[in-house]
This record gives sequence, structure tokens and C-alpha cells, in this order.
Amino acid sequence: MEEFMKEWRRGRTEASLLNPVVVEAAPDSLDGLVAEMGTMLASYDDDRLDMEAVVLKIMAMLLKMDRKVKSSRIRALFNRHLAALGIPKSMHCLTLRLAEEFAVSSAARSPVPLPEHAPRLTDAAYLHVALVTDNVLAAAVAVASVVRSSADPARLVVHVVTDKKSYVPMHSWFALHPVSPAVVEVKGLHQFDWRDGGAIASVMRTIEEVQRSALDYHQCDGSVVREHRRLEASKPSTFSLLNYLKIHLPEFFPELRRVILLDDDVVVRKDLTGLWEQDLGENIIGAVGAHRPVADGAVVCTGKTLGGHLNFTEPEVSTPSLGLHSSRCAWSWGVSIVDLDAWRRTNVTQTYQLWLEKNRESGFRLWKMGSLPPALIAFDGRVQAVDPRWHLPGLGWHMPDAELLHRSAVLHFSGPRKPWLEVAFPELRELWLAHLNGSDSFLQGCGVVQLQ
Repeated sequence: MEEFMKEWRRGRTEASLLNPVVVEAAPDSLDGLVAEMGTMLASYDDDRLDMEAVVLKIMAMLLKMDRKVKSSRIRALFNRHLAALGIPKSMHCLTLRLAEEFAVSSAARSPVPLPEHAPRLTDAAYLHVALVTDNVLAAAVAVASVVRSSADPARLVVHVVTDKKSYVPMHSWFALHPVSPAVVEVKGLHQFDWRDGGAIASVMRTIEEVQRSALDYHQCDGSVVREHRRLEASKPSTFSLLNYLKIHLPEFFPELRRVILLDDDVVVRKDLTGLWEQDLGENIIGAVGAHRPVADGAVVCTGKTLGGHLNFTEPEVSTPSLGLHSSRCAWSWGVSIVDLDAWRRTNVTQTYQLWLEKNRESGFRLWKMGSLPPALIAFDGRVQAVDPRWHLPGLGWHMPDAELLHRSAVLHFSGPRKPWLEVAFPELRELWLAHLNGSDSFLQGCGVVQLQ
């Protein structure tokens, strides 16, 4: 045994130097190893095994098995990545069916909202909720959950901002599926009538910078970096223009003073009035980012830290003049209350655009391409932490604690396992599907829900 252990320790250092052919020829299992050792033993006259040969064979087998496990794990992660990128056929079907309905049905083309409800769109007496999305099904669930959880749905006005491509099916859905007594507005980017030349120029600056970044992102040296960026860029959120245009909420809603902003991958489970009435002081945004327990006063991040979003090894990010610290808690767009008047008094939007440019000019070293990191810089010092119960993120990554799930006001399916995908956690997907009408002909016809 001592001789074996001696050879084992020496073999560990030599295993990495093994000829790939030897590794490939190694046995695939313990039974195979025992069989080969029996053959080796039979070939020796003194019935003694060559310990060096045995150890190297074991090392080769373990190295082969390790490589297989790693290869299998990589394939599994890659397949999960692809599954998270795909848009289900049922969602394609729904979009096409709604577009077709818009063309042939006057009901699908009816105004959203109805003319008699239009004055509510700018009335500060109502509670205003905004979604910026091109996902019809996600918007349908988010809006339905907001209305269902509201203590006073007649006070709700939900603004859905979408792109030109998605406008027709989005309009068709909400025209055919009103959520009265709440009011829904559907507006495409092409329908905004910005009379302010400065607003137009600002929006176009963001659009052009995102497009320029998308082109530059693929131009890099080294095949490994190129492949990594290709996978990153394949994520729907990486270069989604609508994600970046959230920075123009003041331009989208010039007559509103505040708005609750929701991501489309959320389910609202409690009345939002408490968030709407949140006192922000001089801040612009109220969002969940930190929880300060009463017991010891320690800060516990409910999500990522700034270091999880920004690259603090880069001097531009870590410079003391910027005042950022990698250990500080980061907020996210998932659910937030926004003071648009306070925003208009600052240069936050211009700061956001400047950092988008800086990241592109740095070769995307300041952060992985995305819409949130520059917002973390631009809004720094202007974010009010709100009660963590308002926002439970990460449901596309992991199953939360049951008690946490029960007490949270907004469930956020951030992460790859979106609730409209088959890779979603089944228990969480049921919470999302509960806000769809199982007897709806569009949803049944496209297989979004099963026939009842």
C-alpha cells in the first residue's frame, strides 16, 4: 500500500502530461480497470504488478472520466442556454394569429384605450404602471397580474410601450382582452409625437449607440473571445433596444410625474399602492437593492453587488472620483417606482449614454454588454432602497424559499428559465400560467395553454 500511495502521489503530477492517446485508450469504468489489471497480472511471471503502470493507468482513467464529465456539463449548459434563447412556436403562433385578427377584425383594431378613457393617461390622480416590451404573452400576464392584485383596479392605468414590429399583435391582444375597470394604453415607438427636438436627438443618440455597440461587439481578436461574445450576443436581452430605451421614460411620459416601471417577466401578487406612495426624498428611483436588518444593522444584498455587474479591475470603474464600491448592493429594473420630475432635473440620461460609449470604446471591458450596468453608474446616489418584499428576483435561476415566495409582492423571473419556456421551474411556471385564461381561443389554438 505504501508503494502504491507513493506512486499515486507521483502519478498525480504526471497525469497532466499523459499522452492523449493513452488517456483515450484508458478503461471507461472500474470493471474495465479490474479486467485490465487482471490481464496485466497474468503477464507477469512473479505475480507482482508494475505499480507505476497501474497508477498511470488509473490516472489516465480518472482523467478520461473527468474530461467526459466536464464535456457533459458543458453540453448541458450549452443546451440550456439554447433552450433559454428560443422563442416557443406557440408564441410565434400567437403573434401571427393576433396580427391576422388585426387585419380582419374591427374589434382587434378598436382604440386602446377607448376615447372616453384617454384623459386618464395623463391624470396624476391615477396609479400609472409602465412596461417596455415586445413580448405579447409576457405583457398579457404582467398586466393581468397587476389588475388582479389591485385593491382598486379602477384607479390603474397601464402603459405598454413596444416597437413597431410588435405593435399590431400587442394592440390586438389588449383590444380583444380588456382589463376593465383598469385602463391599458398600447403605444409603438413609431407613434410618439415628440415635438421637442432635444428629445428626438436624445432618443436617437441611444438607438445609434446600441446599434454601433452591436456591430463592434462581434469584432474582436481571438476565436475563444469571439465565440463567448457570440453566445452573449445571442441572449435576447443583450442588444434589445427596448431595454436600453427605458432610460427615456421622461420622454415617453412627458406629462406624468411618477410611474411604476415593471419588467415584462414579472407576476404581481400584491396591491402596488404602497410602492406608488413611497417617499423617495430627493431620489429618482425607489428599488429593492439592499436590506438592512434591525438586529445588527448589517447590509445584506438581496441580489448582486455592483461587483457582479461592473469590472472593478478597470481604472475607469474603480476610480475614487466615481465613488463606486464593488461590495455595494445593486438594484435592478425588475420593479421600481420612478420620480419623473426628479429625473428631468438631472443629467442622468446623458450620463447613461456617455457610459455606453465608454464601454464600447474600452472594448467592452467595463462590463458585459447589457442595459443595467450603465444605469447603476448613472443613477448612483439617486436610488432609494425600498422594502425587499416588493421584489423577489432570480426566479429564472433558482427556486426560492416558500415563505419568501409567499410574502413577496412581485415575482421576477430574471434569469434564463423564463416562465413561458419549457425549461422554467414547473412550480413557478404554474404561478405565471394562472394569469392566462385557459379557455381563450387564441391561447388554446396556439398551444400556449392546454385544452380544458
